[in-house]
Amino acid sequence: MTQTTDRPGSEVHEVDLAITGMTCASCSARIEKKLGKLEGVDAVVNLATEKATVRWTGPVTVEDLLGTVRRTGYGAELVGDDAAPAPTTTARTPATSPRPGRDGRPTPPRADGAPPTTRPVASGDHRAATDAPPAAVPPAPATDRPAADRPNRASAALERVADLRSRALSAAVLTLPVVVLAMVPGADIPNETWVQLVLATPVVLWAGYPFHRSAVLNARHGASTMDTLVSLGVLAAYLWSTVVVVSGRAGGMDGDGSHVWFESATVVTTFLLLGRWMEARATDRTRDALRGLLELGAKEARVLRTDPRSGATVEERVPVDELVVGDRFIVRPGEKVATDGVVRDGSSAIDAALVTGESTPVEVSPGHDVTGGTVNTTGRLVVEATRVGRDTTLAGITRLVERAQTSKAPVQRLADRVSAVFVPVVLVLALLTFAAWWAIGGDPVRALEVAITVLVIACPCALGLATPTALLVGTGRGARLGILIKGADVLEDTRRIDTIVLDKTGTVTTGEMSLVQVATAGRLLKDQALRAAAAVEDGSEHPVARAVVAAARRRALDVPPVTDFVALPGAGARGDVNGTVVSVGRADLFDDVPAAIAKPSAEGTTVWVGWGGRARAALTVSDTVRRSSARAVRDLGDAGLTTYLLTGDHDRAALTVARDVGISAGHVVADVRPEDKHAMIADLQARGRVVAMVGDGVNDAAALAQADLGIAMGSGTDVAAGAADIVLLRSELPAVADAVALSRATLRTIRQNLVWAFGYNVAAIPLAVAGVLSPMVAGAAMAASSVLVVTNSLRLRRWSRAR
Repeated sequence: MTQTTDRPGSEVHEVDLAITGMTCASCSARIEKKLGKLEGVDAVVNLATEKATVRWTGPVTVEDLLGTVRRTGYGAELVGDDAAPAPTTTARTPATSPRPGRDGRPTPPRADGAPPTTRPVASGDHRAATDAPPAAVPPAPATDRPAADRPNRASAALERVADLRSRALSAAVLTLPVVVLAMVPGADIPNETWVQLVLATPVVLWAGYPFHRSAVLNARHGASTMDTLVSLGVLAAYLWSTVVVVSGRAGGMDGDGSHVWFESATVVTTFLLLGRWMEARATDRTRDALRGLLELGAKEARVLRTDPRSGATVEERVPVDELVVGDRFIVRPGEKVATDGVVRDGSSAIDAALVTGESTPVEVSPGHDVTGGTVNTTGRLVVEATRVGRDTTLAGITRLVERAQTSKAPVQRLADRVSAVFVPVVLVLALLTFAAWWAIGGDPVRALEVAITVLVIACPCALGLATPTALLVGTGRGARLGILIKGADVLEDTRRIDTIVLDKTGTVTTGEMSLVQVATAGRLLKDQALRAAAAVEDGSEHPVARAVVAAARRRALDVPPVTDFVALPGAGARGDVNGTVVSVGRADLFDDVPAAIAKPSAEGTTVWVGWGGRARAALTVSDTVRRSSARAVRDLGDAGLTTYLLTGDHDRAALTVARDVGISAGHVVADVRPEDKHAMIADLQARGRVVAMVGDGVNDAAALAQADLGIAMGSGTDVAAGAADIVLLRSELPAVADAVALSRATLRTIRQNLVWAFGYNVAAIPLAVAGVLSPMVAGAAMAASSVLVVTNSLRLRRWSRAR
């Protein structure tokens, strides 16, 4: 549990609760409502993460919160063991050394040692803790761990998925012969209705148990949900059919007896179980985002210790969890930086693409900050730890993802909202119908038949099929197009979005460096300059060097061998090429840089090549813009979306990319760190925008979770995919436009289905009350309604976006 202060004299407590027993959006809304009635309590309950974040002031205790949730009918426990006293931890010393800027110059740190933030924390904002940068989040007890450290919760989630899978598949196997028997009237099958009864019983009573349990649970607390409608409809069809069969009155559609509706009860149960199974799997994949973030960090560190006997400095491999502030550790080329720290010895280039989004490695030397989880590409570094454990940038991003997910208000499904009124009305109407017909006609059997007709005609079969069938077909079509949609709530978000934010690296661009420009001074040929530079850079593993060498090879240039190669950390490289000492790197390696090549190119990162103290040419490498990005930006504009470009790169590179793809300069935000991306999305939302975020890296995960709609490129990390609402398996930006269009088309289909389902009930119920319909006709109408809904959903199989 953490404590914050919104205003002087007002202590704000915050705690996370794990909630069990929720099955739909109205469950989370009910818990929020009950907790909100407590004095000074502000609660946000997230159905997907099965977690509640509660902030409160005043005399309310944690036990009050737990008791309120449990009295509402759900399970609740503290995440981890926040009730336990926080253990004493080693004091954290904020970093005071400067961080290198994109231009190689240091930028001043904040007074508290944390990266800058752009969004103020407002009093009463339940997202206050999410808006602080990682280092500024107040330390919490060690028991307040991310979801990945809670094996019991993870195991329970897996068990739930496995249980739903077994129920859905078993129901499907038993439902198929029931449907076949029901669709072959007059077939000479002995005891056909008894066979249907035997097959339908385990489907309705065992496979459909989760729906019935939820209905009973909600009934105990005077509420109703989608599960209440499903349970009543299925049980009404099943129980009536059972009575008909046992009493010997079964006659089928062509007989003189009563019709049975086992196929309706079993088909509805099977479809809804398949939808619930898919939803549970998507929920578990969302939790994988947090597990993936933790796995990015290094597992061990080579710490420098002093041998007490000899006094010599030795290396000792220790788990990262045992690092404390002040420890010095070694990072060799190719290894991950174990934790946030400051370089004390050595120079190298740090690949921070996964954490900061910068496409070009950052040169570091003594005094520069480095971030845990980044990769050392060249030299050997000695780093002093400045932040460890939950205070690191990577841990902060993990918290941002989890809190941003929790802070999302759960979408209230239309069917759940209406069911709160619809179900009680239908029950009362059925009772009144029974009483009226008995009182007027004096025939209790006829009265019961009419009352059951009301229940059957009001059975929410079509209502229950409206969402899962459209979702199944729409997501299936999406999978064929390389688009993974994680649930029905996502579709509602796609309808509302008016702004889309594109991460540059790996989304609009390929994320791979390539040579884009060679400028020479005097009469030197470009190929000669490239050949000399490639000869030297062939001895380096720097990404810029690899891009130069790759360009020379593509042009089939004869690259001479280099001797006496010397790496110049932070500056470039030097080597002897055919008897001439050639230097490649920063402009300050040369005494003379001709005016014609002195200015760095706006196209990307520029290095100079020359000899004899004079620069002879300038080579520019850049992240390559995807050829399809410009068309995708136009398509998004045609869909009514305002497009922003967001990147950790410097503004010159960002503006160049924006110009190439058709994004206005006023919609470009550059030089942003992960926490700034998250804050930028929140700022747009605060201005009334409904925002979609497209990204592919770990650094995008918090922003993806904060956005109203998160879209992850499949070429990126598993963390980004786990935090997103839509995952694109195609690494092309036009897939984003396809995803938005398909999601909106699927949502339209769902709404059409719901309109028909509700309209059918509204029109048919008066006829049932009047006794115009018999239970047999009601069953046929109910089946026809379901067929219409399914047929409408199947149209999505042929969906394609107009080009």
